[in-house]
Amino acid sequence: MAASRKDAPRDPIEEACRLNDAAVADHARGKADRALTLFRRALRLIEDACGPESPDGANVLGSIAAIHEDRCRFAEAEALYERAATIMDGLEPGDDDEERGRLRLRTLSNLGRIRRIRGRYDEAEPPLRRALAIAEKELGPGSFETAMALNDLGMLCKFRGCFREAKSLYRRALRILERHHDREHQALASLHHNLGGLAHARGRHEEGEPHARRSVELRERDLPPDHPDVAADVAALAALLDGQGRFDESEPLYRRALATFERACGPDHYEVAVNLNNLAVVRQARGDLEDADRLLTRALALKEKLFGPDGVEYATTANNLALLRAEQGRHDEAVELHRRAMAAFERALSPKHPSLRTCRANAAILRR
Repeated sequence: MAASRKDAPRDPIEEACRLNDAAVADHARGKADRALTLFRRALRLIEDACGPESPDGANVLGSIAAIHEDRCRFAEAEALYERAATIMDGLEPGDDDEERGRLRLRTLSNLGRIRRIRGRYDEAEPPLRRALAIAEKELGPGSFETAMALNDLGMLCKFRGCFREAKSLYRRALRILERHHDREHQALASLHHNLGGLAHARGRHEEGEPHARRSVELRERDLPPDHPDVAADVAALAALLDGQGRFDESEPLYRRALATFERACGPDHYEVAVNLNNLAVVRQARGDLEDADRLLTRALALKEKLFGPDGVEYATTANNLALLRAEQGRHDEAVELHRRAMAAFERALSPKHPSLRTCRANAAILRR
């Protein structure tokens, strides 16, 4: 007896597409475990049918990597993003060049971003510059994708201490969005967030505050007030306020952001570590050294777990804890923490980077 249409086997690529679409929907609903299972099933079908070098497989690899990135499993995410980028680099030009161009752009952006997050700035730069070149050439200099590529490269420049170039990239991206994509509220919010962060890195806290407030305003147009993206903007605003010594305003914002991240992302998330660090600095400034020590110790343990003891993120908090321990009279501990911070900064940053120069200057404080 012939099989009915209902019982007939599905085409493997059609089934993979169905699984991928279902996984995307589950991920959007916060069902990451189920999404991960479906993405992996889709990937197996694609690789069985088309081989391991399929662009469809690269697309699914990027989706799996994004879940790992959300969970702060950065090494696993980077390995998958790198594999996806390698697949796209190995493809011959075909009839679907624009579609492949968008996918190549996405894989390069993902790879550059994860390397920047992990503090490997020199390795992050080539894929991000390639992504920008692809966006400008294939999608146009005024495209949304070009604006986002400019933003990504601007973030890297900020972390490398290239503040002038970062500002130029951010400003160009902002002009593109305001001129051609004025309804992209979340992208605009990200750019204002980053302009505020750049001002903070340069010590220009009053200059950055309007950008931070604008990012919160734009973000809340589309998202509830307890969304993690809103919390990130709130925390960025708090950093600019405490840079002005306005601790009565900044501390509640940090606590609000910290509660949101712990509830939405779990107690071991990167953003939790960042907000613990920043809240501790406020508590130290307000004279509560015991609370500051508790917060910084927890932040340092989290950053060591996420990045290892050689990363820039670890070094930032180790430097802060060294100054606190010195203030507490715990000199030997302070010196050891400062030594670790200096070593990590010197491995990752240029000699003129502001964080490294600040850390070196702190040696004089410890000697005193």
